[in-house]
Order: sequence, then structure tokens, then C-alpha cells
Amino acid sequence: MMNPITPFIERQGALVLDGGLATELERRGADLSDALWSARLLADDPALIRQVHLDYFWAGADCCTSASYQATVPGFMARGLSDEDARALIRRSVTLAAEARDAFWAAGPHRRRLRPLVAASVGPYGAYLADGSEYIGDYDLNEAGLLEFHRERWALLASSGADLLACETIPSFAEARAQADLLAQTAGAWAWFSFTCRDGAHISDGTPIAECATYLAGRPGVAAVGVNCTPPRLIPDLIRAISAVTDMPVVVYPNSGESYDPVARRWRGESVPAEFGTFSREWRKLGAALIGGCCRTTPAHIRQISDRFRRNAWPTE
Repeated sequence: MMNPITPFIERQGALVLDGGLATELERRGADLSDALWSARLLADDPALIRQVHLDYFWAGADCCTSASYQATVPGFMARGLSDEDARALIRRSVTLAAEARDAFWAAGPHRRRLRPLVAASVGPYGAYLADGSEYIGDYDLNEAGLLEFHRERWALLASSGADLLACETIPSFAEARAQADLLAQTAGAWAWFSFTCRDGAHISDGTPIAECATYLAGRPGVAAVGVNCTPPRLIPDLIRAISAVTDMPVVVYPNSGESYDPVARRWRGESVPAEFGTFSREWRKLGAALIGGCCRTTPAHIRQISDRFRRNAWPTE
């Protein structure tokens, strides 16, 4: 089975990802002050999630990622849901993204687009803990424990109909190895792996990203490796570090460039979508093949990326 991102790279040179989901939901009035974060809306307001996905497709995204980042069976059950209902909500996360994709495609024709993909988000163990440890990687579980933590949700998402899995915001090399083992056990599945990074050379737990990329490049089903939820200023060096050890596709979707103040509980700085689009062109020239945005990026940011990538990517019709 062919890597699902290959047609996009071959035909248009890159695949455009979506932008931030949770922060976009908040921007539209959703209250996410809960350990479940965006996952709470899978039960409370699924229509809003579907609409945000749809807006990203119209902005030019070739792939939208499901609202399952912080969705786990134990997390939902801690809020009083049954095991069956928790599983249904995790599957719903992919259904909502697929419904948005299908609605976008049916509204065509889209002669200058390939039919977009849906990626099922596999958030890290730290997202379940909701304590910020997805930016540190100092877990209370070893690799075997991490594999068991991810196993149930992995099975649900891998059988959900998503085109591929997004193993994202990974702070720990041990967690990446555990997820790679699950991927190898899932026949026909593909996944990208993206890490949070402390600087231009190391992931959050201190492992060189080049070491992570070398390991993943030899594993079955790995569609791309890269970085997300990391400041834009670190992205060029991280792309270089990955590209120096493997020729597999590089995925990058950094934050907007704003910084979060945990004391004041607010974002500081500003993000200019056009500037983000200019950065994306540099990332592409350095070798990134999947490019989008993470926290605080919006459909406006993704449109800037899409406009730059597609301007000269297609023949005149």
C-alpha cells in the first residue's frame, strides 16, 4: 500500500496541513477549560468541530487532523461516560473530519486539488495527564507502559477509516518507539511522527532529533517524521537535522510564534498570517514536505501557506 502523502508531494511538491484546532475552537467561543480540552466538544458541540475542519479544507488544507488529541477512554470515563460511549466519541472524532472533507469535496469541482486526507490524532501520554508534560517528556511510565497506554485508543483510531495516524506532540523518544511498535503491528497503516523540541537539535526529553529520525526511517508504515507545537524560529535547524540523516518526508507544523504565559494564562506577542506563509516557503525550500500550523494558527495562516505552494505547482488549465 502506497504512502498516502506521496501523490500530494509528487503532484504539487508538498502537502498542506491544517492549523490549530483547539485554539481556533476557543477563538469561536468554545470553553475548553477542562482536562479534556478540545475533546470535550466531541460530546458537547460536534457541529463546531466539523465546521472548523471544513473551514480548514476551504482554506487549502490537504489534510485535517481529528479532535482526538486529548481523547482517551480513561479520560472520558473519569467524566462519567461509559466505556462504550467513550469509544464512540473517539471514533466520532474521525467521522467529523471525514464528514467535513466529504462535504468540501462534494461542493466541487476542485480541478486544482487532490481529494484531501483525514489524519487521526494520537496525542501523547502527557496530553492525557493534562499537566504540560508533553513539552518535557519526563513520564512516570516506561516504554512498555507507554505502549499499553496507547494500545486501546490506537486500535480504535486505526480502524476508524482515517487515511493515516498523526502521532504528534511527542516529547519522548521512548513514546515514539512505543507508537512505532504499535504501527508495525497494524497491517496497512501509515502514520507521521512529530516531536516537540527544546532547541534546534533536540526533542523535549533531550534526545537528538536526528537519532529519532534515524530510528523511525527504518520502521514500517512511517509516512513522515518531524516537528510540531514548537516555535517557528527553531524549525529551519530542525529540518536540517532531520534531512541530514534521512530522505523520508519531513513534517513541520509549528505554533504561531506567540508565547504562552502560564501565570497570566494568556498568549503574548502576535502572529501575522502572511509572515507565517513566508516562513513556510523557507521551510519547504529546506526540505519540508508536509507543512501546516499548530497552536494559535488559523485558517488565515493555512491559506497563506496554500497560496504560496499552489501558485506555481499546477499547470494552467
